[in-house]
Amino acid sequence: MRWFLGLAFLYASYHKIVSPAHFAKIIYGYYLFPDASINIIAILLPFLELFSGLALILGVYPRSAALIINGMLLGFIVALGINLVQGQQFDCGCFSVGETGYTYTTGHLLVRDIIFFGLGLQVLFYGNYRRWCLRQSGSLLNSLAP
Repeated sequence: MRWFLGLAFLYASYHKIVSPAHFAKIIYGYYLFPDASINIIAILLPFLELFSGLALILGVYPRSAALIINGMLLGFIVALGINLVQGQQFDCGCFSVGETGYTYTTGHLLVRDIIFFGLGLQVLFYGNYRRWCLRQSGSLLNSLAP
């Protein structure tokens, strides 16, 4: 699960890093952020996706990476939900910033992000030995036990 989620975020970050100007236009299309913050978001978010995805793949603090990824996913879910309620259709900029010829509905994007969120929770609360993981840690539930 952590490799799949890590690869998804690694792949999602690539086009945004290569073309931050196009990604900034996509963020602007959400109509949720102040104009002054759009460029900062367009530059920082892809690198956060990149480093979190790499951390999951390499197994370096996988629970921390899953927590960061789930925080981003929660933000994406809220942003998509707001635009779904407002009835706006837009390019989410999730896996490419160019014209792909295929567009998803906001509902499909919302379902996909909820599934990714569930995968992130599985990584976050997984308590057994993690194979191919550089940093082993127990389950978050075991850490919270008295």
